[in-house]
Amino acid sequence: MEKVSMKGVIDMHVHSNPDIRHRAYDDFELMEAGIRVGARAIVIKTHQGTTVDRAYLCNRHNEIVHHGDNDFQMFGSVTLNRQMGGINPAAVESGLKLGGKVVWLPTASAVNHLVKMGKDPADGVECVRDGKIVPELKDVFQLVKDFDVVLGTAHVSPQECFVVVEAARPAGVKKIVVTHPEWWIVDMSLEDQLRIVRDYDVYLERCFAQNMGGGKYKSNLPDNLEVIRAVGYKNVMISTDGGQVENPNWEIALEQYMQYMADNGVTAEQLRHMTHTIQMGLLGLEE
Repeated sequence: MEKVSMKGVIDMHVHSNPDIRHRAYDDFELMEAGIRVGARAIVIKTHQGTTVDRAYLCNRHNEIVHHGDNDFQMFGSVTLNRQMGGINPAAVESGLKLGGKVVWLPTASAVNHLVKMGKDPADGVECVRDGKIVPELKDVFQLVKDFDVVLGTAHVSPQECFVVVEAARPAGVKKIVVTHPEWWIVDMSLEDQLRIVRDYDVYLERCFAQNMGGGKYKSNLPDNLEVIRAVGYKNVMISTDGGQVENPNWEIALEQYMQYMADNGVTAEQLRHMTHTIQMGLLGLEE
């Protein structure tokens, strides 16, 4: 099979330094890797809160060093863990005013995450209480709608995910991504992935590999291919969730992911949709 091209790809979920957990690249190194392979954009994520200021500095550095000879952009995000005050509309508002493009619900602070890790769920950040979203989420939804950005479901449980999405749609949230539903912490069944796409027209973010604990990772690629065939490529977004030192560097992981899909019957048009078109729409970029 012909080698895939990285030109114009967008990855909406990458981790970089500075981080409490050491990553393979720092922000500038990740930016340079993106420029080197001809990527269009990357969204950087941290479990510690926000990356909007870091994205700004990367873009400014790109202007100064590369003098506008590329169209690469770095975008920031806001993750609503305990460090950010949990479901904190004030933190969301400031992050979006500074250019953030994705608001993630709690990751490591999610009640579901703590339960799966054998920790006390009382220390978690609730998104759903008594079968309904917590009141603060209504204000977050309004901000996501007003700024026309992405809501990522992060590490909530499948049951919570359905409650959140069901409340977000009538609140006017248009851009919803179910974050790595394949990861064992989230553990959304194929049936539920099919149902949430069918009922709410969300995107499933399927990632390169998943952390199994103890520094060990499991490839998601065969399972991702199965989901693309079952759900349909139009609602599956390819991301790496990259940056771990245990996995290939970001650009290598993404190329391996794309090549695997191409080698196993995913057409160039379908691959472009999952690596370019969906992301362009979510980020408000033009072709």
